[in-house]
Amino acid sequence: MIKYIIKGIAVALLVGTTVSCSSDFLDDPKPKDSISPDVVFGSKEGANAFLSGILRLQRISLINDEASGLHSILFARSVKGADLIQKQIWFSNDYDYQVNISTQTRAKFSWRLPYKIIDQVNNFIVGVESSTSFSAEDKDELIGQALALRGYYYFQLAIEFGEAYLSSQSSAYPPIYTSPSTTPNPFSTKEEFFDRIVTDLEEANTRLGSNRINKSYINKSVAQAFLAQVYQYMGKWKLAQENALAAYGGNIGKVLNAEEYTNGFDSMNATEWLWALPQTPDQTVYYRSHPHAMMDHVAIAYHGTFINDNFVKLFSATDVRNLFSNFYEKPEGDWQAYVTSKFKFTFEADLPVIRYPELILIEAEAAYHLGDEKRAIELLDYLRQNRDIAAKVTTTSGESLLEAILLERRKELYGECGVEWFDAKRLLRGITRTGNHRTLISLPAEDKRFQLPIPQEELDARN
Repeated sequence: MIKYIIKGIAVALLVGTTVSCSSDFLDDPKPKDSISPDVVFGSKEGANAFLSGILRLQRISLINDEASGLHSILFARSVKGADLIQKQIWFSNDYDYQVNISTQTRAKFSWRLPYKIIDQVNNFIVGVESSTSFSAEDKDELIGQALALRGYYYFQLAIEFGEAYLSSQSSAYPPIYTSPSTTPNPFSTKEEFFDRIVTDLEEANTRLGSNRINKSYINKSVAQAFLAQVYQYMGKWKLAQENALAAYGGNIGKVLNAEEYTNGFDSMNATEWLWALPQTPDQTVYYRSHPHAMMDHVAIAYHGTFINDNFVKLFSATDVRNLFSNFYEKPEGDWQAYVTSKFKFTFEADLPVIRYPELILIEAEAAYHLGDEKRAIELLDYLRQNRDIAAKVTTTSGESLLEAILLERRKELYGECGVEWFDAKRLLRGITRTGNHRTLISLPAEDKRFQLPIPQEELDARN
């Protein structure tokens, strides 16, 4: 096992770090293929360097521009919905629903990246637990971050490769690894898989405090945000409500800043960002940065994503999120008629993963399902009126109120995390595209295209 740990440590550290480390072991010449666990786990600084390497893996390019980092998994979900239109370039197969083949890029990458990170996390946990160099508080902080990452990436695998949690279907779920391994574990069940996710995240929540190096690291609030997303997906509304509220702190005014919405979504220092993937000039992913390189039609980039005209019509003229224009002066009905200036592309653009408005709307949806429509409307309208000074008070109730909350999720988070597709899958709904889409599609609820096939390379490794 120790050889495997050393190999994992070397890979993670050589990927690059996002923290400044001044200790001698990073300054002195060392072999390129191994680093002693005693050195790495001999200080908190060394462990943080290893953890930083794992976090950097979240932006790694494993195959191509549509298979590069966590952001490409999230953006693939975005273009599978009805609000965005993707031209025939990177992510066009996702948009056209031509990715449900076990040998294609999407299945391979969305499997490889989470398991690569999970493997490194397992090595990290073994190293921290085995070390005598850390205080109990330091171990909690380090292992808490690792468990949160593992739970989060198991959740991404569940979303991509399993049927919805509320589905009555019962297909095999991906394998579970909680320690370093070089041999495949058996496939799991839905119950086993979600038990692992919840166990990891709940333990992380108990171990973590409020401190962290920057917004790319995980503290208690981030772990609570992960739990809010998971419990929302599972339909466990009381737990979703509690964790969403705890994650944003309960003071809505403190975590919202409408003026920043037009700044280009390129800085993790923005008030509304909770967890992000940072970029630096020496570690840029170049054009492999969703959604900026696809959605920015001014910068030199791909200019690949357009906006559905029916979605554009949902925004009032006074909504700060109404950043749409007929940039190319196309005739009405042309699929290239509308673009957005929401995202500004540079090689140093940070990438948002979780923002506070999502948590506010998770709490609103949870309140609705728990029978507290007054609280649901209060939360919904606070966000709506923060974004649109002319927004009227919500007067709807029942199913119409739920639809208003789901619509607000789409309007707030479009292009960021595939919220429309995510909601359709978890709520057992379909997706029907209308308007000026390049590819019209009507996806029934629980259609097999809501989940990716197990990659053929994984199946081959078991033979």
